[in-house]
Amino acid sequence: MSVVVRQATIEDLEHLAPLFDSFRQFCQKKADVRLAHAFLAERIQREESLILVAELSDRLAGFTQLYPSFSSVDASRTFILSDLFVAPEARRKGVAQALLAKATQVARTQGAASLSLSTARANKQAQKLYESQGWEQDDFFFHYNLAL
Repeated sequence: MSVVVRQATIEDLEHLAPLFDSFRQFCQKKADVRLAHAFLAERIQREESLILVAELSDRLAGFTQLYPSFSSVDASRTFILSDLFVAPEARRKGVAQALLAKATQVARTQGAASLSLSTARANKQAQKLYESQGWEQDDFFFHYNLAL
C-alpha cells in the first residue's frame, strides 16, 4: 500500500472537508463541515494556500496546508505549514511522512528558503515526527498571537 500525495483541487472538497473538520475538532473547535468546506473552497479558488492531499487505497487519508509568506530578514519566500492531519485509520502508515516530504519538495521547487510550523507543546507525537524528519525547534524566538 503506497501513499500518493498530490495537490488538492476543488473536486476534492467532498472528501477533504470532513478531514479538515476532523482536524479542527482535534484542535478543540466545534464540528462544522459546512464551515470547513467553505473555508477550503475559498482558499483553493483564491489560490491563497496550497493544499496537499494524501491518498491511501484510493481514499483521502490526510492533508497538509501551506500558506505562502516571505522573510524580510532573508529576503526570500517561505511557507507556513499551517495544518497537518492524518485520519485515525491511516496513521502509522507513512502518510504524515509522505505529506511532509511533498511539502518540502513543493517549497523547494517554488524557491522557498524555509518552511515553518507550530504545534502544541503537549503534542509530543507530532514533535517526535517533525524532529525525525529534520525539523528543528526554534529556541531563539518567542512567537506571539493577538486575537482580533
